[in-house]
Amino acid sequence: MDLTTIQKDIIAALINIQRQKESAVKGEEIAELIHRNPGTIRNQMQLLKALGLVEGVPGPKGGYRPTGEAYQVLNIEVMEEETNVPVYRNNVIVNNATTAEISFTTVRNPDICKGIIKIIGNVKSFNAGDKIQVGPTPVNRLTVCGEVYGRDDSNNLILIDITELVSLPQKHVKHYMKPLTAAISLNADLQEASKHFINKNLHGAAVEDKGKIVGVITTTDVTRAVASSKMDAKVKDVMTKELITVDGETQLYDVVKLFYKYNIGQLVVTVDGAPKGILSKTDVLNELAVY
Repeated sequence: MDLTTIQKDIIAALINIQRQKESAVKGEEIAELIHRNPGTIRNQMQLLKALGLVEGVPGPKGGYRPTGEAYQVLNIEVMEEETNVPVYRNNVIVNNATTAEISFTTVRNPDICKGIIKIIGNVKSFNAGDKIQVGPTPVNRLTVCGEVYGRDDSNNLILIDITELVSLPQKHVKHYMKPLTAAISLNADLQEASKHFINKNLHGAAVEDKGKIVGVITTTDVTRAVASSKMDAKVKDVMTKELITVDGETQLYDVVKLFYKYNIGQLVVTVDGAPKGILSKTDVLNELAVY
Protein backbone atom coordinates (compact mmCIF):
# COMPACT_ATOMS: atom_id res chain seq x y z
CA MET A 1 0.00 0.00 0.00
CA ASP A 2 1.53 3.30 -1.14
CA LEU A 3 0.92 6.19 1.20
CA THR A 4 2.00 9.80 1.03
CA THR A 5 4.59 11.17 3.44
CA ILE A 6 2.00 13.04 5.48
CA GLN A 7 -0.18 9.94 5.75
CA LYS A 8 2.77 7.95 7.11
CA ASP A 9 3.56 10.78 9.52
CA ILE A 10 -0.03 10.78 10.77
CA ILE A 11 -0.12 7.01 11.28
CA ALA A 12 3.24 7.05 13.04
CA ALA A 13 2.10 9.86 15.34
CA LEU A 14 -1.23 8.14 15.99
CA ILE A 15 0.50 4.89 16.96
CA ASN A 16 3.00 6.71 19.12
CA ILE A 17 0.45 8.75 21.07
CA GLN A 18 -2.01 5.89 21.41
CA ARG A 19 0.74 3.67 22.85
CA GLN A 20 1.42 6.27 25.51
CA LYS A 21 -2.13 7.03 26.61
CA GLU A 22 -3.87 3.77 25.63
CA SER A 23 -7.00 5.65 24.65
CA ALA A 24 -8.43 7.33 21.55
CA VAL A 25 -6.25 10.09 20.11
CA LYS A 26 -7.52 13.52 19.18
CA GLY A 27 -6.67 14.98 15.79
CA GLU A 28 -5.29 18.06 17.55
CA GLU A 29 -2.76 15.90 19.41
CA ILE A 30 -1.47 14.50 16.15
CA ALA A 31 -1.36 17.95 14.57
CA GLU A 32 0.72 19.29 17.45
CA LEU A 33 3.18 16.41 17.31
CA ILE A 34 3.88 16.60 13.57
CA HIS A 35 3.41 20.38 13.27
CA ARG A 36 0.45 20.28 10.89
CA ASN A 37 -2.89 22.07 10.72
CA PRO A 38 -5.70 20.19 12.56
CA GLY A 39 -7.90 20.61 9.49
CA THR A 40 -5.33 18.81 7.37
CA ILE A 41 -5.29 15.96 9.88
CA ARG A 42 -9.07 15.61 9.79
CA ASN A 43 -9.10 15.51 5.98
CA GLN A 44 -6.39 12.86 5.86
CA MET A 45 -8.13 10.82 8.52
CA GLN A 46 -11.12 10.35 6.23
CA LEU A 47 -8.83 8.81 3.61
CA LEU A 48 -7.03 6.66 6.15
CA LYS A 49 -10.31 5.34 7.53
CA ALA A 50 -11.40 4.45 4.01
CA LEU A 51 -8.13 2.50 3.60
CA GLY A 52 -8.83 0.58 6.80
CA LEU A 53 -5.80 2.01 8.60
CA VAL A 54 -7.66 4.10 11.16
CA GLU A 55 -10.90 3.67 13.04
CA GLY A 56 -12.93 6.48 14.57
CA VAL A 57 -14.08 6.44 18.19
CA PRO A 58 -17.25 8.51 18.75
CA GLY A 59 -18.15 10.51 21.84
CA PRO A 60 -16.61 13.34 23.89
CA LYS A 61 -13.63 11.13 24.75
CA GLY A 62 -13.41 9.82 21.23
CA GLY A 63 -10.84 10.30 18.51
CA TYR A 64 -8.87 7.84 16.43
CA ARG A 65 -7.19 4.48 16.87
CA PRO A 66 -4.78 2.69 14.51
CA THR A 67 -5.80 -0.68 13.13
CA GLY A 68 -3.57 -3.72 12.82
CA GLU A 69 -3.06 -2.84 9.16
CA ALA A 70 -1.60 0.51 10.22
CA TYR A 71 1.16 -1.27 12.12
CA GLN A 72 1.82 -3.50 9.11
CA VAL A 73 2.10 -0.51 6.78
CA LEU A 74 4.89 0.91 8.95
CA ASN A 75 6.45 -2.54 9.47
CA ILE A 76 5.92 -2.35 13.23
CA GLU A 77 5.47 -5.67 14.98
CA VAL A 78 2.46 -5.82 17.29
CA MET A 79 3.28 -7.37 20.67
CA GLU A 80 0.96 -8.41 23.48
CA GLU A 81 3.56 -7.31 26.03
CA GLU A 82 6.45 -4.94 25.49
CA THR A 83 8.91 -2.80 27.39
CA ASN A 84 9.82 0.75 26.49
CA VAL A 85 13.38 1.02 25.14
CA PRO A 86 14.35 4.66 25.74
CA VAL A 87 15.83 6.99 23.15
CA TYR A 88 18.16 9.88 24.04
CA ARG A 89 19.10 12.82 21.82
CA ASN A 90 22.15 14.80 22.94
CA ASN A 91 21.86 13.22 26.41
CA VAL A 92 18.19 14.23 26.80
CA ILE A 93 15.49 11.56 26.76
CA VAL A 94 13.05 11.82 23.86
CA ASN A 95 9.55 11.73 25.32
CA ASN A 96 6.88 9.56 23.74
CA ALA A 97 9.40 7.51 21.78
CA THR A 98 10.70 3.96 21.96
CA THR A 99 13.14 1.87 19.97
CA ALA A 100 11.47 -0.72 17.76
CA GLU A 101 14.46 -2.26 15.98
CA ILE A 102 18.25 -2.04 15.96
CA SER A 103 20.15 -3.18 12.87
CA PHE A 104 23.90 -3.24 12.32
CA THR A 105 25.64 -2.66 8.99
CA THR A 106 29.29 -2.68 7.87
CA VAL A 107 30.07 -5.07 10.74
CA ARG A 108 33.05 -6.52 8.81
CA ASN A 109 34.70 -3.13 8.37
CA PRO A 110 37.68 -2.90 10.77
CA ASP A 111 37.29 0.85 11.28
CA ILE A 112 33.59 1.71 10.88
CA CYS A 113 30.38 0.35 12.31
CA LYS A 114 27.09 1.82 11.19
CA GLY A 115 23.58 1.10 12.36
CA ILE A 116 19.93 1.74 11.65
CA ILE A 117 17.55 2.53 14.51
CA LYS A 118 13.81 2.21 13.92
CA ILE A 119 11.90 4.51 16.23
CA ILE A 120 8.24 4.51 17.19
CA GLY A 121 7.78 8.21 17.63
CA ASN A 122 8.81 11.43 15.94
CA VAL A 123 12.25 11.13 14.30
CA LYS A 124 12.21 14.60 12.77
CA SER A 125 13.86 16.16 15.81
CA PHE A 126 17.07 14.28 14.96
CA ASN A 127 19.62 15.97 12.72
CA ALA A 128 23.02 15.03 11.35
CA GLY A 129 25.66 15.38 14.05
CA ASP A 130 23.28 14.73 16.94
CA LYS A 131 24.40 12.27 19.59
CA ILE A 132 21.99 9.38 20.04
CA GLN A 133 21.67 6.65 22.62
CA VAL A 134 19.10 3.86 22.64
CA GLY A 135 18.60 1.28 25.34
CA PRO A 136 19.07 -0.58 27.47
CA THR A 137 17.02 -3.32 25.84
CA PRO A 138 15.08 -5.49 28.29
CA VAL A 139 16.76 -8.88 27.79
CA ASN A 140 20.43 -8.36 26.96
CA ARG A 141 20.63 -4.82 28.38
CA LEU A 142 22.10 -3.66 25.09
CA THR A 143 22.87 0.05 24.84
CA VAL A 144 23.88 1.60 21.52
CA CYS A 145 25.51 5.03 21.27
CA GLY A 146 26.44 6.90 18.14
CA GLU A 147 26.19 9.97 15.97
CA VAL A 148 23.37 10.62 13.52
CA TYR A 149 24.36 11.00 9.88
CA GLY A 150 20.95 10.67 8.23
CA ARG A 151 17.34 9.63 8.62
CA ASP A 152 14.43 8.19 6.66
CA ASP A 153 11.30 10.02 7.81
CA SER A 154 8.87 7.88 5.85
CA ASN A 155 10.04 4.71 7.62
CA ASN A 156 10.97 6.28 10.96
CA LEU A 157 14.61 5.26 10.61
CA ILE A 158 17.69 6.99 12.00
CA LEU A 159 21.08 6.22 10.45
CA ILE A 160 23.99 6.35 12.85
CA ASP A 161 27.73 5.90 13.11
CA ILE A 162 28.06 3.62 16.14
CA THR A 163 30.62 4.74 18.68
CA GLU A 164 29.82 2.42 21.57
CA LEU A 165 28.02 -0.84 22.26
CA VAL A 166 27.46 -2.18 25.75
CA SER A 167 25.70 -5.43 26.60
CA LEU A 168 25.56 -7.26 29.91
CA PRO A 169 25.14 -11.03 30.39
CA GLN A 170 21.74 -12.30 31.44
CA LYS A 171 22.92 -14.37 34.41
CA HIS A 172 22.01 -13.14 37.87
CA VAL A 173 24.59 -11.92 40.39
CA LYS A 174 24.47 -15.13 42.39
CA HIS A 175 26.42 -16.74 39.54
CA TYR A 176 29.30 -14.26 39.97
CA MET A 177 29.49 -13.79 43.73
CA LYS A 178 32.35 -15.08 45.86
CA PRO A 179 31.19 -17.42 48.65
CA LEU A 180 31.20 -16.19 52.23
CA THR A 181 33.68 -18.95 53.06
CA ALA A 182 36.22 -16.35 51.90
CA ALA A 183 35.20 -13.98 54.72
CA ILE A 184 37.88 -12.54 57.00
CA SER A 185 37.87 -12.20 60.77
CA LEU A 186 36.87 -8.93 62.39
CA ASN A 187 40.07 -8.88 64.45
CA ALA A 188 42.57 -9.69 61.70
CA ASP A 189 45.34 -7.14 61.17
CA LEU A 190 46.10 -5.46 57.85
CA GLN A 191 48.92 -7.85 56.98
CA GLU A 192 46.58 -10.80 57.48
CA ALA A 193 43.97 -9.05 55.33
CA SER A 194 46.51 -8.47 52.54
CA LYS A 195 47.62 -12.11 52.60
CA HIS A 196 43.97 -13.16 52.59
CA PHE A 197 43.29 -11.11 49.44
CA ILE A 198 46.39 -12.48 47.67
CA ASN A 199 45.85 -16.13 48.62
CA LYS A 200 42.23 -16.15 47.56
CA ASN A 201 42.64 -13.75 44.61
CA LEU A 202 40.15 -11.27 46.07
CA HIS A 203 39.69 -7.52 45.77
CA GLY A 204 37.55 -7.43 48.89
CA ALA A 205 35.89 -9.69 51.39
CA ALA A 206 33.05 -9.90 53.85
CA VAL A 207 34.02 -9.43 57.49
CA GLU A 208 32.64 -11.93 59.97
CA ASP A 209 32.33 -12.00 63.73
CA LYS A 210 31.26 -15.27 65.36
CA GLY A 211 29.72 -16.44 62.11
CA LYS A 212 27.83 -13.20 61.46
CA ILE A 213 28.62 -10.83 58.59
CA VAL A 214 29.28 -7.41 60.13
CA GLY A 215 30.95 -5.48 57.30
CA VAL A 216 33.08 -5.56 54.16
CA ILE A 217 36.69 -4.64 53.53
CA THR A 218 38.47 -3.95 50.24
CA THR A 219 42.04 -3.68 49.05
CA THR A 220 41.41 0.07 48.80
CA ASP A 221 40.54 0.20 52.53
CA VAL A 222 43.82 -1.53 53.38
CA THR A 223 45.86 0.71 51.07
CA ARG A 224 44.35 3.87 52.58
CA ALA A 225 45.11 2.67 56.09
CA VAL A 226 48.74 1.91 55.20
CA ALA A 227 49.10 5.27 53.45
CA SER A 228 47.84 6.94 56.64
CA SER A 229 50.46 5.05 58.71
CA LYS A 230 47.77 3.02 60.49
CA MET A 231 49.98 -0.06 60.50
CA ASP A 232 48.54 -1.42 63.75
CA ALA A 233 44.93 -1.10 62.62
CA LYS A 234 42.60 -4.09 62.57
CA VAL A 235 40.08 -5.03 59.93
CA LYS A 236 37.32 -3.74 62.19
CA ASP A 237 38.96 -0.29 62.20
CA VAL A 238 38.96 0.22 58.41
CA MET A 239 36.05 -1.87 57.17
CA THR A 240 32.74 -0.51 55.93
CA LYS A 241 30.16 -1.31 58.58
CA GLU A 242 27.06 -0.36 56.60
CA LEU A 243 26.10 -3.43 54.60
CA ILE A 244 24.59 -2.80 51.19
CA THR A 245 22.90 -6.00 50.09
CA VAL A 246 21.49 -7.16 46.78
CA ASP A 247 19.27 -10.11 46.02
CA GLY A 248 20.98 -12.93 44.17
CA GLU A 249 18.36 -12.82 41.41
CA THR A 250 19.33 -9.25 40.46
CA GLN A 251 20.89 -8.76 37.03
CA LEU A 252 24.36 -7.25 36.58
CA TYR A 253 22.95 -4.13 34.93
CA ASP A 254 21.06 -3.14 38.07
CA VAL A 255 24.01 -4.01 40.32
CA VAL A 256 26.30 -1.66 38.39
CA LYS A 257 23.90 1.18 39.19
CA LEU A 258 24.06 0.31 42.90
CA PHE A 259 27.85 0.48 42.94
CA TYR A 260 27.75 4.01 41.59
CA LYS A 261 24.72 5.10 43.59
CA TYR A 262 26.35 4.25 46.92
CA ASN A 263 29.97 4.79 45.76
CA ILE A 264 31.03 1.39 47.07
CA GLY A 265 33.19 -1.44 45.77
CA GLN A 266 31.50 -4.41 47.47
CA LEU A 267 27.98 -5.74 47.82
CA VAL A 268 26.73 -8.58 50.00
CA VAL A 269 24.59 -10.98 47.96
CA THR A 270 21.60 -12.60 49.62
CA VAL A 271 19.69 -15.72 48.61
CA ASP A 272 16.26 -16.20 50.14
CA GLY A 273 17.05 -13.27 52.43
CA ALA A 274 20.23 -14.75 53.91
CA PRO A 275 23.79 -13.52 53.11
CA LYS A 276 25.44 -16.08 50.83
CA GLY A 277 28.21 -14.26 49.00
CA ILE A 278 29.98 -11.05 48.11
CA LEU A 279 30.36 -9.28 44.80
CA SER A 280 32.95 -6.63 44.02
CA LYS A 281 32.96 -3.95 41.35
CA THR A 282 36.12 -5.54 40.00
CA ASP A 283 34.32 -8.89 39.67
CA VAL A 284 31.73 -7.19 37.48
CA LEU A 285 34.35 -5.40 35.37
CA ASN A 286 36.22 -8.66 34.85
CA GLU A 287 33.00 -10.32 33.74
CA LEU A 288 32.30 -7.49 31.30
CA ALA A 289 35.83 -7.79 29.90
CA VAL A 290 35.03 -11.36 28.88
CA TYR A 291 32.01 -10.12 26.94
